[in-house]
Amino acid sequence: MTRLLLIRHAEPDEDARGRCYGRLDVGLSPTGLASAERLAESLRRVDVDAVYVSPRLRAVQTAAALGATRIVDDRLRELDFGQLEGRTYDEIERAQPEFFRRWMETPTLVRFPGGESYAELRERVVAAVSDIVAANTDRTVALVSHGGVIRAALAVALGLPDDRAFALDVGYARISLVDWFDETPVIRLVNGVSADVPVDL
Repeated sequence: MTRLLLIRHAEPDEDARGRCYGRLDVGLSPTGLASAERLAESLRRVDVDAVYVSPRLRAVQTAAALGATRIVDDRLRELDFGQLEGRTYDEIERAQPEFFRRWMETPTLVRFPGGESYAELRERVVAAVSDIVAANTDRTVALVSHGGVIRAALAVALGLPDDRAFALDVGYARISLVDWFDETPVIRLVNGVSADVPVDL
């Protein structure tokens, strides 16, 4: 068995809020830094063997205090919003109302100009999770990443269609837990806190 702790990064800097910031290298806010420290402290009771992390600063900062060996995996980066990176949702709605409408109504069906679609995100996330599980039999590993990545990983593990991925709540600095028995996932926790994580495999 491999135990995966899927951890979303803590709260980002205020400048990112209300904007598309998948590819942008946004750091954590002061509140986010404090919650990342609390998360790490509360997880000290869990024997984490390795931490796989997105290359984005907000994920790296969240993972920094966890203590285990950190491995950066580019496949764990957030969705690339392409030409929309850094723009506010209000700006996008005004400039591209038809695209914005389709995005809001069917978020997993649009492809961002110069960026990615949800299907492309899901494909790389599935490959990353598969490789991480295969390399970590009988170990507990943390995967520190982003909301879109964690939703995709959970949706695939649960066998949900793409359009149900956004029904999963994934808050800042929250933990989801999946135990993989060979290729069979068992979801033990979604959007929880460290106190909900079992200590032993």
